[in-house]
Amino acid sequence: MGLRNDDAGAGRATTGAELSAAPVVSSAAPVTSPPAPEGHTRAAIVQLLLEEGPITATAIGNRLGLAPAGVRRHLDALIESGQARAGTSAPWQHKGRRGRPAKQYQLTAAGRGQLGHAYDDLAGAAIRQLGEIGGEQAITDFARKRARTIVAGIAPVDEHTPERTEAKAEELAEAFTGSGFAATTRKVGAGVQICQHHCPVAHVAEEFPQLCDAELEILREVLGTHVQRLATIANGDCACTTHVPLLPVAATTSAPPKQVAPSTAAQPAAAAPIDSGRSAE
Repeated sequence: MGLRNDDAGAGRATTGAELSAAPVVSSAAPVTSPPAPEGHTRAAIVQLLLEEGPITATAIGNRLGLAPAGVRRHLDALIESGQARAGTSAPWQHKGRRGRPAKQYQLTAAGRGQLGHAYDDLAGAAIRQLGEIGGEQAITDFARKRARTIVAGIAPVDEHTPERTEAKAEELAEAFTGSGFAATTRKVGAGVQICQHHCPVAHVAEEFPQLCDAELEILREVLGTHVQRLATIANGDCACTTHVPLLPVAATTSAPPKQVAPSTAAQPAAAAPIDSGRSAE
């Protein structure tokens, strides 16, 4: 901690007694920066939960350089306020590790709501007015145009290989991140998942699912494969998750229908005697 200069003693010579009494400060001592304010630390943890959740407390501490006790104190406060929740690791994440599975933390819908949804009311009113003027098709056209704007400049996959498809998924995730979706990718089995950890229009998408539908449509168009939406924030899930298969889906060839001999072919129903259910009088 540095020595403070008093205004009253400024400018006067220091006596020998004062010099001998003063503590010796080594010039080689490391200078540590003051700890970050509570609000900044909490905000950094929230941002990490948003972008990389579910994530363990240990991983948060390693990323932010925080002590485990401090991380858990912030996480407990977020959980108590309903902004975060804890869950256990998936079995495949715990494979090969000893001991109890570590808890993983992620934001709740309420926690994401604290980040703000700019102009939700205005956007909702504008889309409703658009629907009144042009009908449902006008809303669909608007949603498609918006989705194309997000991925503008990204060329469709030219050749379907696992490497190129995964690289294109990462490119799409970066484009969505640039539009405020905090998107990442992760390898899962024979596919890759595009995870959008935030949705800047989630409240509007709850009323107008055409926005989500258009995003899925543009992902299929750019990736050139059958991608599947597994979860959406608009439906109350923690993230919008889209699965992209890395291996081409094998075309299924159905066997030609068997030829039925004329003698055994089924006869039209009209040829059968009509039974009204009444007994003959």
